[in-house]
Amino acid sequence: MTERRGVVTMHGGPLTLIGSEVKAGQKAPDFAVVDNDFGAVTLASSKGKVRLFSVVPSLDTPVCDLQTQRFEAEANKLAGDFILYTVSMDLPFAQKRYCGAHSISKVKTVSDHVHASFGASYGVLIKELRLLARSIFIVDASDTVRYVEYVKEVSTHPDYSKALAALKEIIK
Repeated sequence: MTERRGVVTMHGGPLTLIGSEVKAGQKAPDFAVVDNDFGAVTLASSKGKVRLFSVVPSLDTPVCDLQTQRFEAEANKLAGDFILYTVSMDLPFAQKRYCGAHSISKVKTVSDHVHASFGASYGVLIKELRLLARSIFIVDASDTVRYVEYVKEVSTHPDYSKALAALKEIIK
C-alpha cells in the first residue's frame, strides 16, 4: 500500500497517509464502511446519485462537529438527487448518539472503523493515528470523482464554499 508522508499535518507535525491520492476525473474507488446500525455501505449502495463525502477524524472534536453541522444545514437548502456522508473512524454507536444529540438527519454518518477501507481507498488513512484525514470528495452519479480537497492541516476547516459550489454545479 502506498504511503505519502507530509501531505497533511496535525498542529504542524507531518503525518503519513496510507493509500494513493484520489484525483478529480478518475473513477471513484470502492469502499466498505458501516452505517449507524452496522449495515454495510459501499459505493454501489448509492449508485446513480451524487455523493459528497465529508471526511473527519472524529465527530467528538470541535472542527469535525462544525463541519458535519455545516453540511447538515446546507443539505436542508439544496434540491436534487444527492447524498451527504460524513465518514469517520468513530464507532457506529458514537455516530448514532452524535446524530441524535445534534439533530443530524440529512447527513448520513458512516464508520470506517472495521477495515479502514474508505481511508485506504481514498488515501486519507493516517498511519500514525488510525484516524482519517480531513477531506472532501464529490462523486457524480456515474461514479466519477468530480471534486477533491485534502485539507493540509487536519485541525482546520475545509473550503466549504468551493465544495458546495462544486456540489451545486453537479446536482443542478
